[in-house]
Amino acid sequence: MARKTSTKKPGPKPARRGLRIVREGLAWCVLVSVLAFLTASLVHRALPPSPTFYMKQEARRLGGIDHEWVPIADVAPVMARAVVAAEDANFCLHWGFDMRAIRSVIERGETRGASTLSQQTVKNAYLWQGRTWVRKALEALMTPVIEAMWSKRRIIEVYLNIAEFDEGIFGIDAAAHHYFGVSPSDLSARQAARLAAILPNPKERSASKPSNFVRERTASIMDGAATIRRDGRSACFED
Repeated sequence: MARKTSTKKPGPKPARRGLRIVREGLAWCVLVSVLAFLTASLVHRALPPSPTFYMKQEARRLGGIDHEWVPIADVAPVMARAVVAAEDANFCLHWGFDMRAIRSVIERGETRGASTLSQQTVKNAYLWQGRTWVRKALEALMTPVIEAMWSKRRIIEVYLNIAEFDEGIFGIDAAAHHYFGVSPSDLSARQAARLAAILPNPKERSASKPSNFVRERTASIMDGAATIRRDGRSACFED
């Protein structure tokens, strides 16, 4: 009697099956992460973001931080102009990346210096500190989303409320009281420029005890803030 021939196909090898499971797991993780970010971006168009990853780190390290959210309507307009003049003068002219500044940095053979306020806001609000390629890649992917979903005024508002101004001092409200004993709405042009001048190295610079570098940078920022107001480059975030 002839032996019956099995027609059942062999199943996938264990290694291939394991690789497929890993790929599917990674795909689900990416999908969930993207949906979570899109949801957060929509929510944060109107509501303040929760304390950032870095804020939580510093709160654990220091035993607490000084931080209070304040609407941009309660911040002196010159503060927004000062930080734009200091960090991203063409803020109103780009879509998240200042290509002219990027080309200039490349031509000078440098590796940093072209980060826009939009990129910094994404990094501070949703990512972590440090200059890893993974973080920079995520920042590059997320920045256009924020630019599309938020107004320029909202980007400035979030930036001012989560930026670090001294050890344990986060946001413009805490910074104004810490350095000058005033509310954000009462900041003078010089005080606003002084706060902008200590960024992005607030632990190495002081707004209340300025070095010669900070004094010179303050004067330059005051001129720059006045310039972008005159030529219209502050129009996208002004009332």
